[in-house]
Amino acid sequence: MAASKKDLRTCDKGHQYYKTSDCPICPICERERKPDNGFLALLTAPARRALENNGITSLQKLSEYSEKEILQFHGMGRTSIPKLRTALQQEGLSFKE
Repeated sequence: MAASKKDLRTCDKGHQYYKTSDCPICPICERERKPDNGFLALLTAPARRALENNGITSLQKLSEYSEKEILQFHGMGRTSIPKLRTALQQEGLSFKE
């Protein structure tokens, strides 16, 4: 299997990084904007962006969705659901049935 060609890119903030895909996300910017605490800090960058892109930035807002609806968001994977379920339960909330 041949190694993927890595392209050197520069983001709008001037960070230089290599990517093998056509994904436009700068990994340095993503690390810098990752929350230090809260339920979004528990998630991978794609899962966090999936929620943010759908206006879900609080557990209250998350509780308005079912697990099935959340899994339909691009970037959200099954491994995120248990983390989200636990975060909801700690606040006395749950996914919509």
